[in-house]
Amino acid sequence: MHALGAAAVSVWMGEAGANSFDDFFRAIASDSPQVLQALAARGFDLNTRNDKFEPPLWLALRAGSLKVADFLIDRPDVDVEARNAKDESALMMAALKGHLPQAQALIRRGAHVNKPGWTPLHYAATADVATAPALVELMLEHHAYIDAVSPNGSTPLMLAAMYGNAKVVPILLDGGADPTLKNDQGLTAVDFAHRAGRPTEAERVAAAIRARAPKGRW
Repeated sequence: MHALGAAAVSVWMGEAGANSFDDFFRAIASDSPQVLQALAARGFDLNTRNDKFEPPLWLALRAGSLKVADFLIDRPDVDVEARNAKDESALMMAALKGHLPQAQALIRRGAHVNKPGWTPLHYAATADVATAPALVELMLEHHAYIDAVSPNGSTPLMLAAMYGNAKVVPILLDGGADPTLKNDQGLTAVDFAHRAGRPTEAERVAAAIRARAPKGRW
């Protein structure tokens, strides 16, 4: 670390107090990777969770502290698959928040694209952000199961129809998502779109269902 930077970190940590635990999570919130580097040099575990059992990398991505996130992803001692109490991973949070470069880096580090229950593809499909289409394509390129079901039986297509970026539904349909599936409440992606007042998405899914129907004969 540069001498001036080291001095600044020393002052910052001194003002924050001697508690490394507090310093660590303050640094995540303020996007200060230099502080994390200094703590790691003193032997602090960069996988330390807060009092809500939330992993630091997941926290950094949720907060948009992307310099800290990049620092943690690059550290081989950081567990990129550490999950919170709701079984959310860092890749899921990157997908939800639209952090495409970090999602790419996480996958390079071996983050799981597929998992039981909610998946990174569900989260990418839900996100109404500009990078959502690229994130969905990223997950599919790395063999994400396109019809993965959440604990209530909902698929990425259902969530995209109700919440997601308008470009995501066509990507999922073109990728082979099944538009006829129903969740535990008996709702299809068309129903999800109608409930959200999104007629364009409803018609796109309905058209895909019609295209799958067997052609009759006269």
